[in-house]
Amino acid sequence: MLKRYLSFVEIQTKITSLFAFAMSLAYLLYLDQPLDIIRTGIFFAAMFLFDLTTTGINNYTDTRTNDQVLQFSRPVAKTIIFVMLAVSTGLGIWLALLTDWVVLGIGGLCFICGVFYTFGPVPISRIPLGEVLSGVFYGLLIPFLLLYINLPVGALLSFGIEDGLVTLQLALLPLFTLGLLCWTPMVCTANIMLANNICDLEKDIKVNRHTLPYYIGKDRAIALYSILYYSVYFVAFLMVILKFLPLCYLLILLTIIPVEQNLRVFRKKQEKALTFITSIKNFIFLMTGQCIALLLCGVLT
Repeated sequence: MLKRYLSFVEIQTKITSLFAFAMSLAYLLYLDQPLDIIRTGIFFAAMFLFDLTTTGINNYTDTRTNDQVLQFSRPVAKTIIFVMLAVSTGLGIWLALLTDWVVLGIGGLCFICGVFYTFGPVPISRIPLGEVLSGVFYGLLIPFLLLYINLPVGALLSFGIEDGLVTLQLALLPLFTLGLLCWTPMVCTANIMLANNICDLEKDIKVNRHTLPYYIGKDRAIALYSILYYSVYFVAFLMVILKFLPLCYLLILLTIIPVEQNLRVFRKKQEKALTFITSIKNFIFLMTGQCIALLLCGVLT
């Protein structure tokens, strides 16, 4: 039962949310910011469970049209999805009650995107926005929410409703810094989907699934795939030059050797069974490198 459940929610694919969470914790350590254990714990449980839920919805929906076999009967699978969805939603509402409208609003946005990723008349996974949205929601909004619930009020933004007036104040420099910091998880997450869509291009065309490689062409998609990885190192230099992070952050540059090796493998052949795994490997290399670099920056400065 447990083995089938873990297969149903594809537990091995949860590195995207887990690494984004770990990177955010490393950055909070660098900032010497104490953790709110209760809020952080609730956020982690809601985030992880909802990630499992979206994968369950994805598998439930996809097995209607492909040759894959669902791990449970459809009624049981649907019940599992609804239970996970209800618990993760409840945890999200609890966190919002402990914080404010910002967490509720962004959490609700994540909820909508997750549910309609593969569900509905025009699923997000079937349009050329999948890479962008997956990168933003996993790579940016997870770190933003974790930092928001732990940093002092107004450190990133403040939102208020009083006497019929809505006020929103943005801390532009901290938000810009966060955007640069999150470039690595955003790019790495988006490239996993891009690699998947490149490998599946011919098959997707047959089932009228028009992803980004369909619109820009396979060669341009492969070039974009490489450029996005190289941009991670450019942004790392930029953060050090702008003094957002100390020089030791450039330790992330050590990952360029295995990343380039994997890029060469993928550029030669784009096959799901053989070379798609290189995008996962690059994600692990870059995110591990970023986490270690941030931890060292926190210890050494």
